[in-house]
Amino acid sequence: MPVKIGMVSLGCNKNQVDAERMLYKIREAGYTLVADAALADISIINTCGFIESAKQEAIDTILEFAELKKEGRIKKIIITGCLAERYKEEVHELIPEADAVIGIGCNGDIIDVLDHVLANETVLRFDDKMKLPMTGERIRTTLPFFSYLKIAEGCSNCCTYCAIPSIRGKFRSVPMEELAAEAEGLVDRGVRELNIIAQDSTRYGEDLYGESRLPELLERLCKIENLKWIRVLYCYPERITDRLLDVMAREDKIVKYIDLPIQHCDGDILKKMNRHGDEESLRRLIEKIRGKIPGVVIRTTLITGFPTETEGQFNALAEFVKDVRFDRLGCFAYSEEEGTRAAEMDGQIDEDIRKRRADIIMEQQQLIMASKNSEMIDKTVEAVTEGYDRYGECYFGRTAADAPDIDGKIFFTSPNRKLVPGKFVRVKITEMLDYDLIGVVDDEFAE
Repeated sequence: MPVKIGMVSLGCNKNQVDAERMLYKIREAGYTLVADAALADISIINTCGFIESAKQEAIDTILEFAELKKEGRIKKIIITGCLAERYKEEVHELIPEADAVIGIGCNGDIIDVLDHVLANETVLRFDDKMKLPMTGERIRTTLPFFSYLKIAEGCSNCCTYCAIPSIRGKFRSVPMEELAAEAEGLVDRGVRELNIIAQDSTRYGEDLYGESRLPELLERLCKIENLKWIRVLYCYPERITDRLLDVMAREDKIVKYIDLPIQHCDGDILKKMNRHGDEESLRRLIEKIRGKIPGVVIRTTLITGFPTETEGQFNALAEFVKDVRFDRLGCFAYSEEEGTRAAEMDGQIDEDIRKRRADIIMEQQQLIMASKNSEMIDKTVEAVTEGYDRYGECYFGRTAADAPDIDGKIFFTSPNRKLVPGKFVRVKITEMLDYDLIGVVDDEFAE
């Protein structure tokens, strides 16, 4: 009887791509993949270890599977991903039920690890993280019509609050020819939306070509036939160039959406974060982006309660958010991560204050979103169909203004025809609900 393998992948979409590459290797080696890891013989937990909440989710998930193993419902547990890479042997000491704990540099050896585990051996393996496979075939776990294209690995920005450089290693780009070939292969298999990802997408190519080549990469991808949407995520403010903005404005396939994680607006706080800029420079940049790309959607992320953040600095951030009116925003309470410089700083803020400040920002943003969504009523927008909600008796999907998994949805009816996932339609907006839009397919403008 074939051995059944299941995987749970936690955390970001970059980690998800790593999981997809491992799944391909596992299937090609003759194992049977099952969608529900709780029904497998061997369960692989591909963990996240970025911030405290992600670590806790990973540990809780592992403990759930450890209980399944005790009950005899699964036979083996393998732990990989960022938590395994960051804490190594500590993970096995905490959870002895794990049959293997491997670092990200061993992802390419997943078949050998499986062989040893099946031979009832315990595997603790941590190779050079630079050996993490950056290319290769994948079994995509997204909906069939969209995919992530990871253009680089690691990070060299060294923000003081962030453990990613120590977990993932220095920034390294995938050669443009390899990315173009991967993208073409994805489109040949039905992908119509590519989401460009890296820890810092705007740094793409600096290590290979001596300068950022993100604009050139985007131009190359835009030449691929049958590709409809290209979305760029993780753009650092200081690396947004006129050349990049011009390409994004000119190319129809690039959705007018910029993910711009600014983290704060106060110059002193940003300096302590080892980030660049201040409120004035950020305002100038946002004004430039909106001027060069009419109708652009700007998403950002913020951190509240960073060490030494005063009430005055927080209030200035809140006023900045209220004034700038970002289209999409996520705000997170500062997470004190061991091994980072920020964790050693004086002036740590009480955790309750951090969370209260984050809540205030998100409450503000909800009002901004409600206002922006109300302005959409009676307008017609393009959306991609993701599925059908049997309870709501309507379809759901996303507009070009919404990235997968992180932004809102659009719910819509289609009175005159059935739709399938991946179908692009024009929807007339009739109502709004918090972060989401509601409408009806306008058949006159349907694809």
